[in-house]
Amino acid sequence: MGKIQRAILSVTDKTGLVEFARSLAAMGVELVSTGGTAKLLRDSGIVVKDISELTGFPEMLDGRVKTLHPKVHGGILHVRSKDEHRAAVKAHGIQPIDMVVVNLYAFEKTFAKPGVEFADIIENIDIGGPSMVRSAAKNFQDVAIVTAPADYDAIAKEMESSGGSLSLKTKWQLAQKAFATTAAYDSAIASTLEQIAAPESDGGKFELGRSESFPETLRLTFRKAFDLRYGENPHQKAALYSDGSGTGIANGTQLQGKELSYNNIVDLQAAWDLAQDFEEPVCAIIKHTNPCGTAVASTLAEAYRRALECDPVSAFGGVIGVNRPIDRDTATEMAKLFVEAIAAPGFDAAAREIFAKKKNLRLVDVVPTEQKWVLKNVSGGVLLQDNDMHRLTAADLKVVSKRQPSEQEMRDLRFAWKVCKHVKSNAILYARNGQSTGVGAGQMSRVDSAKLGAMKSVLGTEGSVAASDAFFPFPDGVEEIAKAGATAIIQPGGSVRDQEVIDAANRLGLAMVLTGVRHFRH
Repeated sequence: MGKIQRAILSVTDKTGLVEFARSLAAMGVELVSTGGTAKLLRDSGIVVKDISELTGFPEMLDGRVKTLHPKVHGGILHVRSKDEHRAAVKAHGIQPIDMVVVNLYAFEKTFAKPGVEFADIIENIDIGGPSMVRSAAKNFQDVAIVTAPADYDAIAKEMESSGGSLSLKTKWQLAQKAFATTAAYDSAIASTLEQIAAPESDGGKFELGRSESFPETLRLTFRKAFDLRYGENPHQKAALYSDGSGTGIANGTQLQGKELSYNNIVDLQAAWDLAQDFEEPVCAIIKHTNPCGTAVASTLAEAYRRALECDPVSAFGGVIGVNRPIDRDTATEMAKLFVEAIAAPGFDAAAREIFAKKKNLRLVDVVPTEQKWVLKNVSGGVLLQDNDMHRLTAADLKVVSKRQPSEQEMRDLRFAWKVCKHVKSNAILYARNGQSTGVGAGQMSRVDSAKLGAMKSVLGTEGSVAASDAFFPFPDGVEEIAKAGATAIIQPGGSVRDQEVIDAANRLGLAMVLTGVRHFRH
């Protein structure tokens, strides 16, 4: 392959650029650049030619026109193996460009800024950058297109070992990444502008309020983070894809342990979601996406101990999620149990040292984020819904029983309601003193869930409260909960037999609170 002799560099993300440019210059590559990129390189002592020197035309229109020129795109697009192409560029004094290093304006970050003006959003739609990227990627056999700072080191090393050239395989891989980059960029622009309402008259103001409606065209762009050993089962292939935000489970940093499995990641998400619903220190222990133990306490270590008490048998081999960085005391307690994985917003040095002795334990450091949508595949399409982010307030609560719940019962009811939201439906959750005491998950009958939660309880359900993710269609579920020794129930209400259910609570001496909100989790 031909030696790379001239490169254009024009980037928004300047991470690692100076080092890369210095490597190129050391190999005799002439560097051509624009605006802030050129200034950075010159300030770093690197010789660089302005784009206007190459084109013979000044940057203009506030920088909107600088690389949109035949001497740029002709230099990129001409096919070196075609005599007529070489003759054409020679006749017009066009110099070959063998490498294009470009990343694009941060359009989505601009839109996300509080109070951003419409003009700023439009100005951050990159025109010249994507054009150069596409030109170079189209002519990949002759031109290397570099769009990701993460590729700089590998490219420099390959050039150093090959006398300044790149293999066709490398150029093709870079071109594939480049087309994916421009596709994602255009998708982001289209999806964003779809949320902006046009003014009703000339000179009117564009309404920048983020649309609450679902997009007419669903555009999703994710990059593969890594392949997984297999999916839910060994005969299924799987991979994890990331949105590149640096937040959430998909972008978590694995600090130690075996590679994450498909099921690990699903359970980590379930554990993380539950933990994020609490303000106070909380620990959630998940088994097969259901919380087999959850508790709050003044410290994370105590929350873990209390969560484990609910069902220590099921907790074996489980996944843990917490909402505080893990410290020495918490790690000391957790290290006593065989756990598959832990998701936390940080691990201190003492905790890392303790966990290091358990080499297979996966530790995942997660940056919190708000997940807006939930997507599920169906044959021929997808289902899209808002994430269930509902938080119960005092105004939502309606006591419908003759007996008012005590202050302690009300605290436990609100705790149970939060946890029950994360239990597979039909769900009944027993709790006492900020600690789950029994979990009835995923049964076809709500009565069976009530029975199962009490049957599996290690701590006992006497004196506990119960939460139901949906209404009771008949009084029999309430009767089972009363048999288990619970004293109060929180549930959505909304059944045609609500009064019969309330009458049963009154007959059994239970306090009953309605929320008006259902939390099915299928």
